Amino acid sequence: MNNINTILNTCYTSSLIDAISNNLIYYSHLIPVFFIAFLLILVAIKAEKNIFSKTFLAFGFIFSLWLIGDLIVWVNKDYYLIYTTWSLLDYIEIIFYVLGFYFATVFVRKSDISLLSKFLLFSATLVPCLITIFQKSVEGFNHPVCEVFNNNFIGQYKLYLEMLIIALIFVYMLFPFLKRKIFHSTQSYITTLGSMFLFLSVFGITEYLASATGNYEINLYALFVIPVFLMAITYSIFSLDIFNLKIISTYFLVFGFLILLGSQFFFVTGSVNKLLTILTLILSIGISLLLFKNLHKESEQRVHIEKLNRKLEESIKQRESLVHLVTHKVKGSFTRSKYIFAGMLDGTFGAVTPELKKYAEQGLESDNMGIETVDLVLNVANMQKGIVKYDMKNVDFKELVLKSIEEKRAGMEAKGLKMEAEIKDGVYNVLGDSVWLREAVNNLIENSIKYTGQGKIIVGLEDGNGKVKLYVKDTGVGITAEDKKNLFTEGGRGKDSVKVNVDSTGYGLYSVKLIVEAHKGRVWAESKGAGQGSTFFIELPAIA
Repeated sequence: MNNINTILNTCYTSSLIDAISNNLIYYSHLIPVFFIAFLLILVAIKAEKNIFSKTFLAFGFIFSLWLIGDLIVWVNKDYYLIYTTWSLLDYIEIIFYVLGFYFATVFVRKSDISLLSKFLLFSATLVPCLITIFQKSVEGFNHPVCEVFNNNFIGQYKLYLEMLIIALIFVYMLFPFLKRKIFHSTQSYITTLGSMFLFLSVFGITEYLASATGNYEINLYALFVIPVFLMAITYSIFSLDIFNLKIISTYFLVFGFLILLGSQFFFVTGSVNKLLTILTLILSIGISLLLFKNLHKESEQRVHIEKLNRKLEESIKQRESLVHLVTHKVKGSFTRSKYIFAGMLDGTFGAVTPELKKYAEQGLESDNMGIETVDLVLNVANMQKGIVKYDMKNVDFKELVLKSIEEKRAGMEAKGLKMEAEIKDGVYNVLGDSVWLREAVNNLIENSIKYTGQGKIIVGLEDGNGKVKLYVKDTGVGITAEDKKNLFTEGGRGKDSVKVNVDSTGYGLYSVKLIVEAHKGRVWAESKGAGQGSTFFIELPAIA
């Protein structure tokens, strides 16, 4: 009697399994399971514990369950185990498709979805869940060949749901192109979503073809696409850093290669072939150990560099705070003494002697220069951080330059310098912020005044080829080849500039550079050398 029950509970070996090597079935299922398991362990241990990594872990785990279940259906002969496992496969497949879409959505949004959105998304699994619970997911069993008759409704439901998910992921892939904005992370975007799209598409199509034709061998060969999908996902996770991991990707890929190489023992026959495979495997392990040793050193260096970067960032923040603190304090001190000197000059404190009045004028001038220097340093710091907002309008650059010339003429003449203007006829309209452009022009003219002891300064304007070019030419100290390297850099000054201008800070020309570049222009200087004068240029895009 027991022997009869055993026979009834055991399926006959199907003709399909007779035609296909069990080795192929194990290879197509177990290798992906090993890959997925290893990858999930790495993500669980090394990745940040955020919604993105958690979603990937859930997707990988559910898909692994499907692979194991499908393997049981292929190779087992126990009627009850096959029937039970097969009845769960459609529901598990629907779950990992939904999780695949959830993974893609989180990747696109860079954040989790709302609770309501989660409910609506996972409600798609509710109907298949109820059908499976009430044991309606299969409608019969073909005992001789160990095949189940699937529920037609759940089969159609699964087909349309999977088609919808695949279509939505495809739309996600097109986002950068639909927005006409190819951003810096497009490579990661397309690789991650593209690999998910291709995998789910191939998997769904082969599932449909296998069911429609009855040739389930198609499913086996489709599973060979899984390692390719995993390689692409791994590349995204590690090389493109979507999980903030780096060196560990190489470990994963090497281990994957070794697993594939070792799996050849399922197929090779003959002592010679097995010996060659063993030697190849030993050699690969040796090379891998050397690679891991070098990677360990690189990993330590990377950690050290990251620590240094963090310290540098902290130092920059501390420096910015210190700069703002010092400049505000210094500016406050200058402002208070400025009002004292101004009060002495306007009679607020009563009559003062001519000698004291002279000192008060010098003190007021010194305070004004100090306030200008503080404002310059603060402006540069704000421009570096992008805090400065430019009011871009149509500006008559010619009019702006002429006003600057008139403002600076008195200072030039007081120093005994001649001023010449070389402004050719033409239209000099530019798109820009008149306040900041005037600041840049004034700075170049003032720079020439400070570094020109005698002679003249020429301010010129030219237009042509869609550009407006300003030049300020002087007969001053000139620029050496060595000093030219430091021009237009933060704190950059000439080697002997302090001897000529004791108030030199190195921030004036740097601020000009920041302003001009914010207006999509360029600034540069030319000089034949020390003592031979210099010419500073500003070039801006012209508008009609």
